[in-house]
Amino acid sequence: MAIDRRRFLRNGLLATGTVITSPWVFQTGARAAGEVKVGVLFSLTGGLSIIEKSLHDATLMAISEINAAGGVKGMKITAIAEDGASDPKTYNEKASKLVIQDKVPTVFGSYTSASRKAVLPVFEKRNNLYFYPTYYEGFECSKNVVYTGAVPNQQLSNFIPWIIKTLGKKKFFIVGSNYIYPREMAKVSKILIEKNGGEWIADEYLELGHSEWGSMVNKIKSSGCDVVLSNVVGDSVVAFYREYKNQGLTHDKLPICATVTSEIEIAAMGAEYAVGSYTSFPYFQAIDTDRNKAFVERYRAFVKDPKAVTHHALESSYFQVFLWKQAAEKAAEITPVGIREAVKGQEFDAPNGHVKIDPDNLHTYLTPRIAQWLPDGQGKIIDAYKEPVVPLPYVAYGETPTNLFCTGKGLETAKLKT
Repeated sequence: MAIDRRRFLRNGLLATGTVITSPWVFQTGARAAGEVKVGVLFSLTGGLSIIEKSLHDATLMAISEINAAGGVKGMKITAIAEDGASDPKTYNEKASKLVIQDKVPTVFGSYTSASRKAVLPVFEKRNNLYFYPTYYEGFECSKNVVYTGAVPNQQLSNFIPWIIKTLGKKKFFIVGSNYIYPREMAKVSKILIEKNGGEWIADEYLELGHSEWGSMVNKIKSSGCDVVLSNVVGDSVVAFYREYKNQGLTHDKLPICATVTSEIEIAAMGAEYAVGSYTSFPYFQAIDTDRNKAFVERYRAFVKDPKAVTHHALESSYFQVFLWKQAAEKAAEITPVGIREAVKGQEFDAPNGHVKIDPDNLHTYLTPRIAQWLPDGQGKIIDAYKEPVVPLPYVAYGETPTNLFCTGKGLETAKLKT
């Protein structure tokens, strides 16, 4: 029987023999005695598991910490974990299982835009709630997704002008994996490159998971470019950077400037292949604050690996669970709609700094940073904004902080430019 959201539920506390009135309403099936269920959906197998296993672990770590501190109003969070298997179709199937069969009110998950797009219809049709932790290309406005990773104005709007003006590089070879995120990021990049007086001389793609990069690196060498903008994803990053060095290219002369390459890919490839290259992210393990240092140590202890590295999507996977917890407690109801309304404007002191959920577009205020990779596999932060910036998922179409395209009422399509 469906639960009437206007009614209060009474919870019998058998341990004390006391009956109290609960001020919460729960989605049907979302709660057993003393617990709240949530879905955790990342790839634990396949080519993307190199990254997504760490997002899974960070999510479980946050849940563990919240439970240790008393849970959500005294109730334990129980994670129902599923494996997206690096396959959008599997993602769709697992999301349906979590929402329909397990009846969870929220799912934390996905790394690629392909997997997010695959699950989006499930959450929109069922009016459920999805927390997405990965930096992405923007161009999306859904009332059923909370986006906690960077959007282009928090990752490219600082990066492209810096490459041109600070590095003095103006001829871009754009390369990426062949799916939504790299192609859409390339579109934004081209606009910014041209706006800032540069030019793009190539825009090339290889399939996600591709490991043979010899031909592509040859194209880069003969193209006449003076900088490579990489939107390569997953284990292909490792193959690309290794082939780059194997063919004699060096980052001091022809640097790779990446939107994806993080501490975890560099650990997988070997730091020597990335030394001197650059990445733009709101979070790097090298952020020199007590809060971040403590976070890194707790994560290493949680995964039982003293050399484990943290990175942007991992950190977002962690702090978004705390934003959810705050929203659930404010909402006083464990339902997708209740949590969604309560998460608007939620703030948290995350390892990367202060974050806030924009009440209009459900994206996150984050602080843009640029780092250069060092021989120890860590990034030296060489450029950073002083404070978080408003998320603008439609910045490529002319969206500004005073002229939002994605609002609580939905996407204002009339504002989009061709």
